[in-house]
Amino acid sequence: MTDLTHSTTSAKRTERSATASMTYAIFLAAGLALLVIAPAFFYPIFLMKLLCFALFACAFNLLLGYTGLLSFGHATFFGGAAYFTAHAVKEWGLTPELGILLGVAGAAILGLVMGFVAIRRQGIYFAMITLALSQMFYFFCLQAEFTQGEDGIQSVPRGHLFGLVDLNQPTNMYYFVLAVFVIGLLIIWRFINSPFGMILKSIRENEARATSLGYSVARYKLGAFVMSAALAGLAGGVKALVFQFATLTDVTWQMSGEVILMTLLGGIGTLIGPIFGAGLVVTLQNYLATSDFPVTIITGVVFMVCVLLFRRGLIGEFYASRLGRKLGFEHR
Repeated sequence: MTDLTHSTTSAKRTERSATASMTYAIFLAAGLALLVIAPAFFYPIFLMKLLCFALFACAFNLLLGYTGLLSFGHATFFGGAAYFTAHAVKEWGLTPELGILLGVAGAAILGLVMGFVAIRRQGIYFAMITLALSQMFYFFCLQAEFTQGEDGIQSVPRGHLFGLVDLNQPTNMYYFVLAVFVIGLLIIWRFINSPFGMILKSIRENEARATSLGYSVARYKLGAFVMSAALAGLAGGVKALVFQFATLTDVTWQMSGEVILMTLLGGIGTLIGPIFGAGLVVTLQNYLATSDFPVTIITGVVFMVCVLLFRRGLIGEFYASRLGRKLGFEHR
């Protein structure tokens, strides 16, 4: 009888997992199709900004949602990669793909250094250390010669992708950004569904238990931190090419706060939640920029409403709803 019950439970779990995977595939395919035709209905620059910040939020969610580490310093990786890419492309004459790779490598190195210092602390102490290190990097960018101070690096050429595709054409640039976004999302999906990702989730749920099982918690945290930093750098490098400049705005603590807001609005620990959160924030900023009412106040009101009514975030609440459970989703 016990074996029969166990078999039935396992069958239900397998069926639920298959249903969730199929639903995910349908949603992602539909979303990708909409993104492919989106330039026909929306301004390409707005769409590219949305994709860059969506990737940035997903990278941050990899650290907060799946590892349980709240960083207030992710603007360092986003803005640092923007500076590295912009300088390499403009001053060194590198091609856009090499410039972005250099930005990603630079962000990963920054993540390794910052993570090595910060992961030895937990909770609010970890968050404050990342904030302090991020502010140090901000002042470095303010005074460094290659960043050009408060003026930033401007008139960054987009160049030709692989020497063939002219990225000065808005349509070409949009589909390049879309391809980078999809690749970044696939990397995150593979990472969180790998054995490494499973261990990160166990660390998030019960760090003491993970330690007792023999896992080197500090190394896994550092690995997650560096991966998150590299993906944030990917978003920052692409953003520098989209807008053709890199400024101090990219490395301020407000940028770190903005990505936290995006992730919380969409739902931490969900793959597509940060995308919805980034879309909401970027849309508000874009369409309310010309209004007399401060955008930051409206964003704050939206955040308060979501916190009060949607404790798990928009997508997180959907997963926890009856419809979400029926489709096989589980909020973790």
